[in-house]
Amino acid sequence: MDVSEVVSAEVGSSAPKVSIRRLSKIFGEGPAATVALQNIDLDIGEHSFVTLVGASGCGKSTLLRIIAGLEFHTAGEVVANDKPVTGPGADRAMVFQQYSLFPWLTVTENIRFSRKLAANRGDFTSAEVEAASGRADTLLNLMGLQAAADAFPNQLSGGMQQRVAIARALMPRPPILLMDEPFGALDAQTREVMHDLIQYVYHLEKTTIVFVTHDVEEAIYLGQRVVVMAPRPGRIDSIYEVPLPAQRFQDIKLSLEFIRLKREIVERIRETSGMKTDLELLEKLCGQLKT
Repeated sequence: MDVSEVVSAEVGSSAPKVSIRRLSKIFGEGPAATVALQNIDLDIGEHSFVTLVGASGCGKSTLLRIIAGLEFHTAGEVVANDKPVTGPGADRAMVFQQYSLFPWLTVTENIRFSRKLAANRGDFTSAEVEAASGRADTLLNLMGLQAAADAFPNQLSGGMQQRVAIARALMPRPPILLMDEPFGALDAQTREVMHDLIQYVYHLEKTTIVFVTHDVEEAIYLGQRVVVMAPRPGRIDSIYEVPLPAQRFQDIKLSLEFIRLKREIVERIRETSGMKTDLELLEKLCGQLKT
């Protein structure tokens, strides 16, 4: 694979929803400064599903937070929906690994919360208010949360809490949905259910999704393209097309094409981290613990 050719490719077949040019991020100053990201160039097309993977410390979450406007970049530029990103915006919704629900609000109230934010506030007509209420009900049904509409977050399982978080993010119909390891804390069976749910939501809502994960299998199953990032400093190493049909089922993970691509990406991640095998990584970690 010619990495230079692959990295320059646009992630998505239409006009980019997100355009990143020569982006860098440095934490700290002077001798203690850490270069978290360096010279990131990436275009993410409209209605595309892009997954970011890479070794620990490669800057996946930092890049996502910069796109969200939750972190400021040191150099370069980020453009989302044809506007420079200078902070959070209603056009970009974020779903975190932690469920981040408001414990004093019910499921329905959590989902409707975005309507109370200043960015979404205005002189709404009664018809618009009714439409917003209908939107919340639709999301409740979509996420299978009808029976839990009046429950509080501490009464829900982890998977149900994350469904509420996703529904809340989708409430204002954001063109871009950013997801930072949203299923990392879930058990394997619940994670598979959430994979199929987010695929369904992606096709139904026609949202552009940027999804950070440490799980290569998850990245391939969900994404149209997988962006592999390398550490020290964080940078884009390569981008892989996912040659799978738009409609996917769990048994596709057993296909030869899926297994081949997973093996190739895993090997690439190991190479970028300087570890060729899991045993080498384990020995390195054990050595760090002894020092």
